[in-house]
Amino acid sequence: MNAVTETVAAEPVSGVEIFVPLAKLKKSPRNARKVPHGEAAIEALAASIQHKGLIQNLVIEPEAKEDGTPTGYYLVTAGEGRRLAMLLRAKRKQIKKSEPVRCWLDTLNDPAEISLDENVTRTPMHPADQFERFAELSNDKGWGAQEIGARFGVSAGAVKQRLRLGAVSPKLLQVYREDGLTLDQLMAFAITEDHARQEQVFEGLHHNREPWIIRRDMTASNVPATDRRAVFVGADAYVEAGGNIIRDLFSEDRGGFFEDAGLLDMLAAEKLREIAGAVQAEGWKWAEAHIDYPHAHGMRRFYPQTIALSDEDEARLEALSTEHDELAEGYSSYDEMPEDVAEKLEAISDEIDAISAKRHAYDANVIAHGGVFVVLHHDGTVRIERGFVRPEDEALADPQPEDEGEAFDPEAVEDEQAEDGDEEVQEIEEEDEEPGKPISDSLTRDLSAHRTLALRVALGERPDLALIALIHTLTAQLFYSYAEAGCLEVRPTVTPLGSHADGIEDTPLAAKANEAREAWAERMPRDVADLWGFIVGLDDEKRLALLAHCASRTVNALRLPWDRKPRSLQTADRLASALALDVAKDWTPTVDSYLGRVTKAHIVEAVAEGVSEDAARRIADMKKPDMAQAAEQLLAGTGWLPAILRTPEPEAEQPAPVEAEDAETVEQPSGAEAPDTGAEDGEASYAVAAE
Repeated sequence: MNAVTETVAAEPVSGVEIFVPLAKLKKSPRNARKVPHGEAAIEALAASIQHKGLIQNLVIEPEAKEDGTPTGYYLVTAGEGRRLAMLLRAKRKQIKKSEPVRCWLDTLNDPAEISLDENVTRTPMHPADQFERFAELSNDKGWGAQEIGARFGVSAGAVKQRLRLGAVSPKLLQVYREDGLTLDQLMAFAITEDHARQEQVFEGLHHNREPWIIRRDMTASNVPATDRRAVFVGADAYVEAGGNIIRDLFSEDRGGFFEDAGLLDMLAAEKLREIAGAVQAEGWKWAEAHIDYPHAHGMRRFYPQTIALSDEDEARLEALSTEHDELAEGYSSYDEMPEDVAEKLEAISDEIDAISAKRHAYDANVIAHGGVFVVLHHDGTVRIERGFVRPEDEALADPQPEDEGEAFDPEAVEDEQAEDGDEEVQEIEEEDEEPGKPISDSLTRDLSAHRTLALRVALGERPDLALIALIHTLTAQLFYSYAEAGCLEVRPTVTPLGSHADGIEDTPLAAKANEAREAWAERMPRDVADLWGFIVGLDDEKRLALLAHCASRTVNALRLPWDRKPRSLQTADRLASALALDVAKDWTPTVDSYLGRVTKAHIVEAVAEGVSEDAARRIADMKKPDMAQAAEQLLAGTGWLPAILRTPEPEAEQPAPVEAEDAETVEQPSGAEAPDTGAEDGEASYAVAAE
């Protein structure tokens, strides 16, 4: 049937195609759709009509007054969305309101039924078919996401997602069509376009097909962008070297996954070696680059020493400090300052830092015979550790008097004791003494014993000096490795933790401990002979801080199957309570740290405690690997800790002990006698001594 162009005077005839000016079309009050079209739907229709024209005509009926007289307008029975889309195009000046719109005139059927029929009697395309058609448009026509999006009224991001889904293995798309996979599961497979990998992971799935499990398996051999190596190398350098980054378009991937771990390691090592070369140019004998810190190097370490600034530097530093304070006065941050003031203040701060850095420097011998480790920190930053000296270079780097540091030889002590005995006999036999002959070793030992006893008594009466002597003894051994430098027989033991927990020495907490040690080491004198004066010169607060640092390095709360020490562990619990220790700030339960190394019962118990009983029941029937992964997700951010890491509640305060004088005034019950313990006097004495 031929189409006609509508005129007001035309007699309405049903079943014909006519062209009606857009301005003469109205919404029908009998339209079955009461919930209006969304903005996104109207945008999509407008884009489709702009690029392809009106694919489907509108169904209309003439509008009439109450007496049946035509108004010259038409009511849109079916196609209200298309009418609104064309009005949107007119608003954007893409067409005029007089634009003729192809319509089908129907006055025989019930308009409400037609409207309902159009919205009900249709079958939407399966999403998989849509994904594949989008992929075909991209592959066959060469259209990008922007162009495809413009032609269908969707965002470029949505097009990219559909293109990625259309690139999933045809085998998996067919499983999706047959309802064997959900859309969320299909999106998890789409993290990579490797069909073989997708099919391999699909075949290995068990009954638990959670999307996060699929993503985990799909990226098992890849390196997340948050890994320290990826952060250090950078995405641009990795891609430039030929690497590929897998991006998850359907969830927050925090930068994606670096596909080639070997290439990433090589790039990281090369960059570290370049930095090591620059550091060695400072004059060091050697510089080694490592991704992981070589904890088993076995070398002695020297630290920079404090040196006086030149008069010129001191004067410059004082002038800069004054200028800095004057500029910063009245401002609490750089953001509040005018731009020129902030720039000048930053330049002054940089110069102050540069001059202040001159206060500490390594000895020339240490630099000439020592070396540097350049390693990758836990957060992807470079960690430069200077001052290590190999055993064969120690004498050159730090020559010491020959009589220091002699090794302890038990046999030599026995020989010396025997010789002393012979000397005593010889002294008795000899009547003539040589003038100027020193006193005998036996007498020296005798007198030194008396002096030692006097020192013990005197030191016991001077807590302030006892504190200095204790700090000196601990510091000499922990920072200088000179056990003979102190006169107190106190031996600190520092148990390495690396052999008990893999990776613990590369954690942020370990970095914090190392920074504290290095901060003290840089302040200490190079020669241990000057250590006493250094400690005496500290104020009380700093002296106690040094003691706390030394004591902290000797803490040992390890639970080892071959080393039963219940009293030590009980004390460690009390120490944790006193410190209000919160391990959850630095440790979280993951598959590697806990959940993958305990039984299923422990995992369920952890989720029940940390989340809820319902959550624990939901994972109870999973296989262990899936259960551990699910538990890691559930426990993230909850602060849950296994019992061994929890801090006990503080113990109730014990009543104050009764002073001796007060004890004498306490009345004993009348007729009370000392209890009969059944022990002889010697046994009673032993019991008191044991107390």
